[in-house]
Amino acid sequence: MKQNNDLKQILLCAGLILAAVAARIVNAEAHLYNLAPVAALSLFSGAVLKNKSYAYLIPLAAYFISDLYFQVTAGTGFYGISQFFVYGGMALVALLGTRMGQPKALKVFGFSIAGSLLFWIISNFGVFVGGYWGTGLKGFTTTYLMALPFYTKNGTTFFMNSLLGDLIFSGVLFGAYALLKPKTNAAREEVLGVR
Repeated sequence: MKQNNDLKQILLCAGLILAAVAARIVNAEAHLYNLAPVAALSLFSGAVLKNKSYAYLIPLAAYFISDLYFQVTAGTGFYGISQFFVYGGMALVALLGTRMGQPKALKVFGFSIAGSLLFWIISNFGVFVGGYWGTGLKGFTTTYLMALPFYTKNGTTFFMNSLLGDLIFSGVLFGAYALLKPKTNAAREEVLGVR
């Protein structure tokens, strides 16, 4: 029975990774940057999965596989030191998810916004470390000013897509989980002869 549960967990993880990779690639090809479920998946994985190593593995694998695709097809998948901060930001969002407790609608909403902001702060710090907008205090302030939503066209697109994507996909993932959980628990009880 344990092997069957392990296989189900592995298949679920693989399915989530492939869905996140596909969504990230489709969104990039449609120029809907950052409107992808990866941060929502990080939050969901951290909150729901009992095996916390899977909670970190799923979003990081999804990011790595899609970055590998972007590298092979366009040469833009691996872009320097700031990428480590992107991956670190995803891991921190998964860690945030582990602190959620029982997922309720208002909690999911608040944690989704917190996850978006956490990722925004960490990933943009990586941009600063990479020296894209300069160094020192001027580079630091310019980096975050350029990253503020509504400050630039790209800032608006990137941040708002990220926030909107996190809210939508968190709602979908946690909503589907809430709907399916009673059915899977009932099926498990029936198989085990428990009522």
